Amino acid sequence: MAYAAAISSSITSRSLLSGDFKAALIASIRHPEPSIATSAASGGPRPRRMLARPCCAVEPTKRNDSVVPSAAVAEAANAAVGEEATAPSAAVDYEELNKALENASPLEIMDRALDMFGNEIAIAFSGAEDVALIEYAKLTGRPFRVFSLDTGRLNPETYRFFDAVEKHYDIHIEYTFPDAGEVQALVRSKGLFSFYEDGHQECCRVRKVRPLRRMLKGLRAWVTGQRKDQSPGTRANIPLVQVDPVFEGVDGLGSLIKWNPVADVEGKDIWNFLRTMNVPVNSLHSQGYVSIGCEPCTRPVLPGQHEREGRWWWEDATAKECGLHKGNLKQDEAGKLGANGNGVAAANGVDGTVDIFETQAIVNLSRPGIENLLKLEKRQEPWLVVLYAPWCRFCQGMETSYMELAEKLVGSGIKVGKFRADGDQKPFAQKELQLGSFPTILFFPKNTSRPIKYPSEKRDVDSLLAFINALR
Repeated sequence: MAYAAAISSSITSRSLLSGDFKAALIASIRHPEPSIATSAASGGPRPRRMLARPCCAVEPTKRNDSVVPSAAVAEAANAAVGEEATAPSAAVDYEELNKALENASPLEIMDRALDMFGNEIAIAFSGAEDVALIEYAKLTGRPFRVFSLDTGRLNPETYRFFDAVEKHYDIHIEYTFPDAGEVQALVRSKGLFSFYEDGHQECCRVRKVRPLRRMLKGLRAWVTGQRKDQSPGTRANIPLVQVDPVFEGVDGLGSLIKWNPVADVEGKDIWNFLRTMNVPVNSLHSQGYVSIGCEPCTRPVLPGQHEREGRWWWEDATAKECGLHKGNLKQDEAGKLGANGNGVAAANGVDGTVDIFETQAIVNLSRPGIENLLKLEKRQEPWLVVLYAPWCRFCQGMETSYMELAEKLVGSGIKVGKFRADGDQKPFAQKELQLGSFPTILFFPKNTSRPIKYPSEKRDVDSLLAFINALR
């Protein structure tokens, strides 16, 4: 109750501008459970110690007035982890802090992060909808830093967006660049577009991961725009705050804190926030781009596609991390990633993964079965076959439409099949079946031995039927 009263008093006692008033509504300040937000003075147990420590916050006299009831938020969050507000050097249990912040809004979380780390924390800005992080930071009224990785391969629209953001917020983005010698060596030895042939990991390592590593070594904490709904298989369990499992801070490995204030926010709600606050956005968004990275590795997504299908589309779903957030990958998922990041799953059909496309209208082809289908010069009837991996979220996403299509084609003279092409079968599928990424759809005509690969990313029933009818 004290926390709620503090917030109410803090907001109502201010003379809010119209933009600030909207922010107060959109931030949806959620109150921690009474059992969590108890006072440190109540004598509750102290938390376990962690490697990382917060630094002293920026002095209150150096910050602007804020819509955020920062004192109340900091007091409640401090109490939730058993800290005293007057002892910023005390060790923090970040697992407990993550639990305590479960009901906090992105605005509260951002305020907490900036309060704890002052000038030794920075916001990672990619030039996409993560501009919301900068807006939240501005609304706290605290000083904040923003950095961005300029890979040298970004879209012109993204560079113009950087300029617009700097002017809108009156800030200077701290740009970080790849090592010129490393880029030169990579391009001279493998060309400008080697990632299309052997995976994006090497290029991302040179242009993104290593520059980020250098930047983070000068910080104690960083803020990212990761969301749980962003990436299939890799971001579903990201915490609101954690000890970074991959990168080092100023005090070495285990000392860097990673904040993800919008982890629990859905993409549509981010966009509602941006529109309401009249925040500048990258013009690529209006052209169908959702997740935006380097120009050669980013493209618009089609209706019904997941936003990450616009990134590294020639690779498997589980490989769609560039390395900046590699810590999201679980050990079993990381094991599916080959040296080039192009996804290798466990042995075909024996890894315990629940299978998909399970219906009597779809024939489950074995390796000998698909080989026989390849060898036939003349087939009694044409076949439509999907090459898939059951763990692939994009394959899972088309399961309903593919099964509906199979039901429609019953009795039509066209057979519908599936072939699990991951694990041990992947090299064969890549060499003989034109597998590039999952899912790959092939049409085996009646009188032609060579299968025809479905060229579109549209996987709805009507689009697939149009493809079949054009070839049957």
